[in-house]
Amino acid sequence: MASGGSGTWCTEGWGGPVSSSVQQRKRLSSICDSCKAKVQLVADLLLLSSDTRPVLSFEGAVLADTFDQCRDTVIARTKELSILTHDIQSQLNMGRFSEVGDRLLEMADLVVSLTECSAHAAYLAAVESPGSQPCLPGLVDRYKVTRCRHEVEQNCAVLRASPLPDLTPQLLLELSQNISTSLKTLSDVSLLASDGSRDRFAKEQFKLSVKSISTCGTAFLACVREVKTQPSDLTRTRCVLFSAALVQAVSALVGFATEPQFLGRPASVSPEGKGVQTAVLGGAMSVVSACVLLTQGLRDVAQHPDSSSKMAEYRERLRNSACALSDGCTLLTQALRERSSPRTLPPVNSVS
Repeated sequence: MASGGSGTWCTEGWGGPVSSSVQQRKRLSSICDSCKAKVQLVADLLLLSSDTRPVLSFEGAVLADTFDQCRDTVIARTKELSILTHDIQSQLNMGRFSEVGDRLLEMADLVVSLTECSAHAAYLAAVESPGSQPCLPGLVDRYKVTRCRHEVEQNCAVLRASPLPDLTPQLLLELSQNISTSLKTLSDVSLLASDGSRDRFAKEQFKLSVKSISTCGTAFLACVREVKTQPSDLTRTRCVLFSAALVQAVSALVGFATEPQFLGRPASVSPEGKGVQTAVLGGAMSVVSACVLLTQGLRDVAQHPDSSSKMAEYRERLRNSACALSDGCTLLTQALRERSSPRTLPPVNSVS
């Protein structure tokens, strides 16, 4: 699924702008957590999965028709990533935590896009190898619906974790739009699956699941509108209560929709195709691993005052992760150009 934008994380309270360094650091820390979870989920689904499948756009079309198209797109993304990494470091050095957060949101979207294109390139290269067979599409795209579930869970988690003064009209609008978009996608996918299924129970269960998330979504969004117009602890508590029901309904739908009988058959890949696939996926994992370390480093800096005795250590880790990100982009580019790689392991020892 082609990635959507991350939106804006507002730092204005009900009474006006909050410009303190504490609030900006707090916002950056939250963005770090969100971006880390996002890129790790995409890596789990596309880079670490044993299934070999094409990656589809938000509209359901494949990301590219040829390996060369994917390769050129990914190489362009690595150049954009390099620019963003330098910008983040520059903004951080000037103490502009709000700008760092904005750039990090852009970086997460860019890494997701790069990961999607890399995974699709790996699929195309693998099935082009002699002896490989392409995948057989199913009724449901596991990647798309799992991403939608994650978006709902993450946006509801932001609402639950935010104190009342932080639930600004702008933030509430963004959360509502993100959740509504994901619910619509899940509904569209489920109704198409219902129409395409030959199983009587499945046809009906997909429709009932759509009704379930629609009802829970309507009740939840009504609470969000109420806390927007009448902010109070009571209206915020209602949002938290109804968000739990929505998350549960979405989880049930996605759990049902991703049962094996609805997913089709993954590609059958020859040993030669597996080698190319591993090289490309390994290069992409190098980028993701370094990006995760970068978000962790930014979070450490955001959560400690400049006078902290460990600040020099945190900033050194940040510089190292930026270098690892550059190395990862080089590895990925080499893997795509040569369809092999001298090193497919991530440039860091571990990602927690």
